[in-house]
Amino acid sequence: MGFNTNLLHAGNQKEIKGATLPPIYQSSAFFQESAEDLAGIFANKKMGYCYTRVANPTINAFEEKITKLEGGIGSVACASGMAALSMALLNILEAGDEIISSASLYGGSIDLFRDIEAFGIKTRYVENNNWEEIEAAFNDRTKVVFAETIGNPCLDVTDIDKLAEIAHSHSVPLVIDNTTATPYLVKAIEHGADIVVNSSSKYINGSSNSISGVLTDSGHFKWTKERYPVLGEYIKYGPFAYISKMRSGLYRNMGTCLSPFNAYLNVIGIETLGLRMERQCRNAYELAKWFDENYDDITVNYPGLATSKWNDIANTILKNGYGAILTIRVGSKERAFEIMDKLTIPYILSNIGDTKTLVVHPMSTISLHSTEKELADAGVYEDLIRISVGIEDVEDLIEDFRTAIS
Repeated sequence: MGFNTNLLHAGNQKEIKGATLPPIYQSSAFFQESAEDLAGIFANKKMGYCYTRVANPTINAFEEKITKLEGGIGSVACASGMAALSMALLNILEAGDEIISSASLYGGSIDLFRDIEAFGIKTRYVENNNWEEIEAAFNDRTKVVFAETIGNPCLDVTDIDKLAEIAHSHSVPLVIDNTTATPYLVKAIEHGADIVVNSSSKYINGSSNSISGVLTDSGHFKWTKERYPVLGEYIKYGPFAYISKMRSGLYRNMGTCLSPFNAYLNVIGIETLGLRMERQCRNAYELAKWFDENYDDITVNYPGLATSKWNDIANTILKNGYGAILTIRVGSKERAFEIMDKLTIPYILSNIGDTKTLVVHPMSTISLHSTEKELADAGVYEDLIRISVGIEDVEDLIEDFRTAIS
């Protein structure tokens, strides 16, 4: 089936009384017919539901759609994108372990990596796609490699195939944050990613009405007790070891579950992901090209432009477009604020992936806690405006920016 057909029908089950959407099972716990049945579910010996913190039918309906779209063997939906990233990493890491990560990260991810240093987990930052630097960062404590498909807000594009090849040569899994690209632009598992994380609050939901995140396991990585002792007893489940350990341990015990209502809103939102991304990517390209052709004093960054140093990789990795985010540098923080304040269509807020165009000043918001080096690595400058392009008529967006700038 094609992408949009999959969005509408993949993972769907016949629902009660002919409903075309899964019911919202807004229940904290679920009764069973016998004490033996409930005991079997708790012991992972019987299928069923016992407690929404562990599993819920509405949440599972959302997870099944994501699994189909990403091409994995299973997904786990969490209360936020940051929760999903935390679960993805902490499920296999312990004190003394190290992460190799692209330095051009979303500020919140950098903050998370800083926080888990308190648990004895160190992150080594490397320049994205700098293969010599990446190779040199490996040691016997390296347990995971991490990168974003399209950096936020750097907009560098990761060569997932090459990064996966290097990670696997060291018997280490590759975790890819696919939030800014979504499976519409790239199915990271097909390029070698082992775990894919999406902040589904963004493009997957599409309307900024639900905070959520989801991770998907490819089932391809060969886990071993020697290399990943925290998986221990779960190695016997083979390709399902990673998901089984998370379901039975960290996810359940740390309470990072998604609410059933938010899962339901995501199921609705994801049906139009392909249509929205098609329009948003086209609008972003047209807006970026307009900036590039009309303003010598404004520097535009968008991987779809031939002038972008990531254009070649983008043409290799991405399909159907180059993403819906662009950034502009306007000369000073004061001018950036002035332009943002004079815009009438875009909203000034720190999300991405909405149907509406959004603008933000990253240095004073999402990257506020980053060091000078972290800011430089992430492509964040005091005169930078990040634009998450929506589905408006692009002519209206261009005219609004033209008026604000003049």
